[in-house]
Parts: sequence; C-alpha cells; structure tokens
Amino acid sequence: MALQVNGVGFSLLRWRRGGALRTRAVASESVATTREEVEKVKLGGSDLKVTKLGIGAWSWGDTTYWNDFQWDDRKLKAAKAAFDTSIDGGITFFDTAEVYGAGVMGAVNSETLLGRFIKERQQKEAVEVAVATKFAALPWRLGRGSVLSALKDSLSRLGVSSVELYQLHWPGIWGNKGRYIDGLGDAVEQGLVKAVGVSNYSERRLRDAYDQLKKRGIPLASNQVNYSLIYRIPEENGVKATCDELGITLIAYSPIAQGALTGKYTPENPPTGPRGRIYTPEFLKKLQPLVTRIEEVGQNYRKTPTQVVLNWLIAQDNVVPIPGAKNAEQATQFAGALGWRLTEQEIEELRALASEINPVIGFPVEKL
Repeated sequence: MALQVNGVGFSLLRWRRGGALRTRAVASESVATTREEVEKVKLGGSDLKVTKLGIGAWSWGDTTYWNDFQWDDRKLKAAKAAFDTSIDGGITFFDTAEVYGAGVMGAVNSETLLGRFIKERQQKEAVEVAVATKFAALPWRLGRGSVLSALKDSLSRLGVSSVELYQLHWPGIWGNKGRYIDGLGDAVEQGLVKAVGVSNYSERRLRDAYDQLKKRGIPLASNQVNYSLIYRIPEENGVKATCDELGITLIAYSPIAQGALTGKYTPENPPTGPRGRIYTPEFLKKLQPLVTRIEEVGQNYRKTPTQVVLNWLIAQDNVVPIPGAKNAEQATQFAGALGWRLTEQEIEELRALASEINPVIGFPVEKL
C-alpha cells in the first residue's frame, strides 16, 4: 500500500533541540499538517524505499507479552496517538504481523488496528504509509499456497489490496522452508507485495533464501532480527556481514532492548510482566555503567538515551531499527534519533562498554 501525499502548500525551516531539521507544512482545503522530512532508504535490492527508522506494532492489541495482559480503550487511544505522532514526525514505515495481538480478553489483532489507524488518518489527509507484515511459519502450513492464503487474510485485516513488505516471521523448520520462499516469490509476481523479506534467519538460511529468489529475478529485501547495543549477535554470527555482502537490509527489532537501554528501568525498578524475567535486577545492575555513559553521551547532543542507542544502530549502516511505540511520547522520542550522528569514537566506546555485558537469550530459531 503506497498512498501519496497531496496538497503541498509551503515549507519552512524549524530549529529543534539537538539540531536543525527541515519541516514541510502540508496544506489542503480541509487540513493543514506539519510533518518532518525524514530521509528514506531502499530496502535491499528492491525498489521499495522506507524511512530510516520504522515503528514496530508488536504491542498493539497484545495481551500475552505487553500491556500487563490487558487491552482497553486507554491503551487503544495511546497506540493511535503513537501512530499519528509518528506520521507527524515523518516516520511512515510500520511493521506488524498476523500473530501480534489476539481476539481474546478484549484485544484485537495488530494488523486490524494499524489498518484502522491508516483509514482514520486518510479521512483527514492523503498520507504515504509503508506497511510491513509477516507470515507465521506454523507447522500445519505446508505449501507455498499457505503463504498467499495467509497474506490475503492479512490484507483483509489491514483493509488494503497490497503491502510494501511481506516477511517470513521465522524460518520453516519442518522441511518446508523452500516452499515458503516460493510463496513469497508468488506474492511478488501477483502484485500483492512490493518487496519480500525474512526474519530470524541465520547466515546459511539467509543465503539459501537469497539464492532461491534470485533465480526468479526477485531480490531478498530484508532480514528482520533482534539487534541492539547489548544484543549484537548479528555481528557475531555472520548475519550482519552477509546482509551487507548481499545487499539485504537488516531490520532491527527490539533495538532499545525492550526498554532496558532507555534508562527507565533500574535494579530497584525492573520492568513488569515477562520482561521482568529477562531484564532482572541482577542484569540491570550490570547494565548501569553502560546506561550512565549513554546518558552522558546524549547530554553532548541534548538527546535522550533512547535516541542515542537508536542512532548507534543507524550508524552501523544498512540497518533500519523498528522500536515499538505504545504512546505519543515514545514516538516523539524515536523521531529524535534522526538527523544527527554519533562520532566513530563514541560508537566504538559504547560497543566496547556493551561487550562487557552478556546478552540476554534471543529467539531460538535464529541459530538454526
């Protein structure tokens, strides 16, 4: 789905704390909206361009990992505000999945929410949005046709006829991985998607998928993996190097370590829910020296720790982080990671400090 912005009326420059950002004011007969201009990058060898930072919608509607196991109108309004604030800040790339959210305990599917937010925004103005969603490689989905069937269900929930990026959420581990890749190729050829990618793929699986699609003249645009300052496994297992070699964009999920790198949590105030079992008081105690240094670096740029660690990822090149935004405040924070860059010395200093911390456990299939 690619929807164009219309009615450009005038432009201006505005000074924001931490740097000068160009702002375009878009005017039409019915609405006048101020929106930041955010640089876009191509996803791999595809023709698809997305903003250098996207927004993850994992938490939208979720009642199993996020939101304290409940979903209500207040959280719904906060998620809608996160969407609108992201658009206002020029961030137009949103990542969701068919397995995000659920129709239980009052929750709704993340795709349904994203589609609703887009439609409501479109009623006010024409706006360009790039949607990425994912296919769940479940055991009973055996053939290439299952990919197309699931994609069409996702399109129905989103309320669109096509999406920009369709990804395999995790590799098929029941002997059907090749069929899934064939399904991605079919989706491109049928015009249902602009680009295709994978997620949680190891170096070997990444090369296999790349080669299989290449035979059909279709580029593998992306590999979405867990990647942050304190989870640098993609640098160690060959995934980042392979992405760079083959021209595949690395999309980084959990780029702020699910909040652990923001400075919000301390040994005395760990996160609630399932995250509390990962980012324990003991782990957070070991993390404090790094968080303190991140805060100090950020002060030099008048940036927050969140903005520093996201900028660190963007500085790795060929990386598009997709932090999850649950509210407008978080979305505003994320936009502030763009338009500036850490020095090489700062980048390496933070990497060195982070290397002293043992990473948390990642998604098991990324090693297969």
